[in-house]
Amino acid sequence: MTTMRRTLSGIKPTGQPHLGNYLGMIKPALALQQTREAFYFIADFHALTTVRDAEVMREQSYELVATFAALGMDFERHAFFRQSDIPEVTELAWMLSCVTPMGLLERAHAFKDARGRNQEINHGLFAYPVLMAADILIYDSHEVPVGRDQKQHLEMTRDIAQSFNRVFGETLVIPEAVIGEEVATIPGIDGRKMSKSYGNELPLFSTGKQLRKAVMRIVTDSKTVEDVKDPETCNVFKIFTHFASKAAQNEWAARYRAGGMGYGEIKQATFEAIDAEIAPFREGYFEIRRDTARMEQILAQSAAKARKIARGVMDRVREKAGYTVGYSVGYSVGTTAG
Repeated sequence: MTTMRRTLSGIKPTGQPHLGNYLGMIKPALALQQTREAFYFIADFHALTTVRDAEVMREQSYELVATFAALGMDFERHAFFRQSDIPEVTELAWMLSCVTPMGLLERAHAFKDARGRNQEINHGLFAYPVLMAADILIYDSHEVPVGRDQKQHLEMTRDIAQSFNRVFGETLVIPEAVIGEEVATIPGIDGRKMSKSYGNELPLFSTGKQLRKAVMRIVTDSKTVEDVKDPETCNVFKIFTHFASKAAQNEWAARYRAGGMGYGEIKQATFEAIDAEIAPFREGYFEIRRDTARMEQILAQSAAKARKIARGVMDRVREKAGYTVGYSVGYSVGTTAG
């Protein structure tokens, strides 16, 4: 049995991760393997609110498996699995929904934003926080790393768990939010926040040639080589700082302020800095990505580990709520490759 505290994070399958995903979630998540028992899941049930193509869902899930595998996820000590391979999570979600007030769900940022934009709202979007709470609570998670803009999600989970515990007695572990150091917004090639929805991302895994081409497309101002420039407002330099040493950052910042430097130079330096960090993992990514059987094996192995814990939690929940204990859903993992 591990003596480490358990940390849990989910990531939606929305295509191949980009550098913003890497810096904001993936790299910090992998670093936690050293000090925590890490449970990371592909949030494919959550993705169903927008993804309506079965093949796209499968392939985008595999992108995440290959990415985490290539970057060094230790699947023997930790777990990386599909949300949909743990049927207990939806059972818990229903039971939690019965102690969750409508008013709490109506305060959710995603719901309010969709309603404010007059977008179509389905029950999945409205009930999103309940499923998210089940994702966290089903594994007795101690810690959930979140950004400051995501803090509401964890607060709602705590509220829902405390509500269940008040009704049925102490049953669910109340998780703690771990607010990490703020990762500055990573600009995309057009200067806006890097996002697949904007089509402005720098791909995490592509060929070196493709990566360089993308970096060279980053938008800059119209200043000439001779002009003095401000590194603090330059999109290229903002990306450069996440991959270069402090000494290199200081050296290039001085060149900006002295004049005589073209943006093509810093773009090349930025490409080289990114490539130096990512290139060692590139071949491994493409190798794993081609091996569907291996990816399914990784998912099945981790799902078995996660389900063992999920069943224990559901035994407690069922006993407290008056249902049969030890009931096992007849379901086997690793069946979605076909």
